[in-house]
Amino acid sequence: MVLYTSPFPNSFLSVLHSFSWGLIFPCYWLADRLVGSFVPTTYEKRQRADDPCYFHALCIIITTPIYLALLVASLPFALIGFVLWSPLQSARRPYIYSRLKDKNHANGATLLTEWKAAGSGKSFCFGSANVCLLPDSLARFNNVFNTQARAKEIGRRIRNGASRPQIKIYIDSPTNTSISAASFSSLVSPQAGDNRAVNAGIKRTTSMEYKGDNCGSNNGEENREDKGGSGEPHEGEENSCIVRINGEENGHMSDTETDNVNGQARASGPAEPSLEGDAEKTPNHKQKEGDSGSLDSCSASRESLVKVRVGDGTVDQSTVNNKLLYKASIMKKTSVRKKKHTDETFDHEISAFFPANLDFLCLQEVFDKRAAEKLKEQLHHYFEYIVYDVGVYSCHGCCSFKFVNSGLLFASRYPVMDAAYHCYPNGRGMDSLASKGALFLKVQVGSTPQDQRIVGYISCTHLQAIAGDTTVRCEQLDMLQDWLSEFRKSTSSSSTANPEELVAFDVLCGDLNFDNCSSEDKLEQQHSLFTHYKDPCRVGPGEDKPWAIGTLLDPEGLYDEEVCTPDNLQKALESEEGRKGYLVYPTSKNHSSSQKGRKASLKGNGRRIDYMLYTEEGLYLEWKVEVEEFSFITQLAGLTDHIPVAMRLVVSTGEDDP
Repeated sequence: MVLYTSPFPNSFLSVLHSFSWGLIFPCYWLADRLVGSFVPTTYEKRQRADDPCYFHALCIIITTPIYLALLVASLPFALIGFVLWSPLQSARRPYIYSRLKDKNHANGATLLTEWKAAGSGKSFCFGSANVCLLPDSLARFNNVFNTQARAKEIGRRIRNGASRPQIKIYIDSPTNTSISAASFSSLVSPQAGDNRAVNAGIKRTTSMEYKGDNCGSNNGEENREDKGGSGEPHEGEENSCIVRINGEENGHMSDTETDNVNGQARASGPAEPSLEGDAEKTPNHKQKEGDSGSLDSCSASRESLVKVRVGDGTVDQSTVNNKLLYKASIMKKTSVRKKKHTDETFDHEISAFFPANLDFLCLQEVFDKRAAEKLKEQLHHYFEYIVYDVGVYSCHGCCSFKFVNSGLLFASRYPVMDAAYHCYPNGRGMDSLASKGALFLKVQVGSTPQDQRIVGYISCTHLQAIAGDTTVRCEQLDMLQDWLSEFRKSTSSSSTANPEELVAFDVLCGDLNFDNCSSEDKLEQQHSLFTHYKDPCRVGPGEDKPWAIGTLLDPEGLYDEEVCTPDNLQKALESEEGRKGYLVYPTSKNHSSSQKGRKASLKGNGRRIDYMLYTEEGLYLEWKVEVEEFSFITQLAGLTDHIPVAMRLVVSTGEDDP
């Protein structure tokens, strides 16, 4: 299948489309600004609290006639542009595939060789987020604004979190979580025999202080140097440092020692400059102490995901030991929370960072085309392959007129082999104005010693949003399953008898706009999709696992001090009181989610409408797929009203590749 690198098949149509949109844009921009001036966010209201009460009204009185006059003047040109633009959409392609042109920063081909080096298998990390990049006037109804600046900052934070260095830490004893200073002092140079994961051990997570750079982990020559020396990294990962902690009862740090180390670590850390200056600022650019999720922050959060990497080069032994000791005390606190769910087979947490070495990213609500370009530019610092501007416009391909695209965006570190998009034809209300649908992708993640391709399937979707449209969402789930099956069949180039390619994983993610606890969503909860795909956060229809939390924030509280930074939001979501205060909760026939006083009687820990699903059906029979970790991410605090989610899958192949 040919991947479309431009929206139109020839340059003439592209120029004509640009000309028509140039005629439409002034009218579109003025209308957006005019409507937006009447929809202030809570952040703007607080900023104006000290201004005289008449000041804002005076600004509206002055600017509104100006906007209206210019809008009327631009209407004739917009109508001409629309007459040209609308029929052109019948020739428009359903997506744009972008590949990083700078070969010095591209290493997708290098990643494909890692599978051969990982004889026992490999892990892949997937992320999903609804980023609410609508036209500014519409975004304000969700209490977010400045779409262009937010798009740039969202891209920065994602690639900063994904490219940070981390360390893998394992505890040999399943019963002892104390950490000795002696253990850490001998761990900066791991033994060759310790470079494999210990399945029997309990894995604890922590993060190291990190000075960010402007490029991702795959964007430098130092990251592609020979990986010899201390043994081959686990799962083919570059520059991986494994830290093993012995389960000894003696030598653990006391609380007094912990406080002393914490104080020394804070005192020794110099102030870090911002990576990039930007004239446009979003509200939470005003950094507060502990805002580790922002690009401007150079210290990691209290808790982060497991995969920690350190770059090659000379490192001062005492500096590393001090950092490890400092993080050890934090890890002791983390382990207390995780003991509540010791029966779980994988790690789970609320993290202030996107997981390190994020392989695939699926975004929803990237509706604004200018914002999509800014976001793509930032993500290309880390992801080599991006599919964006997904969807159809006008009346082409769907039943009703579409003013905006699907809002889906996909980014990958691995090469994309095939892609397909389908539009849901049954959208209702405001949702019918967007070409909401599903994006299906096939990626190559490696090859066997016999030169068989190893591939994976990823699907991203966004369902009907209007509450009460249960029937519509169920119909869309039915169509989604049919399209998934069709895409697998149409892109498969192998047979059971003579497989030319082996399927390693099949993942489905996106904003499904229903949760697993609301009584109004019972039909969706019992849909047959969940018999084919597994939800790591779900026990069964109507019941989530105790550690799963909601992913939909209460828009009114986005800029509150307690949740406006990644670290603060992380702390709030770790407490029941914080979740009740800042998450939207499931509804029932007898209770309303707006009645905060009754939230205690509702099930769950908030409305979890952003999903990450996987299946074991249709994969290579001799391989096993397991969830290694699942996380709820607060790094986009103040930039969107959703909590991103991430999942790391481990594909186990045994000792030898097939």
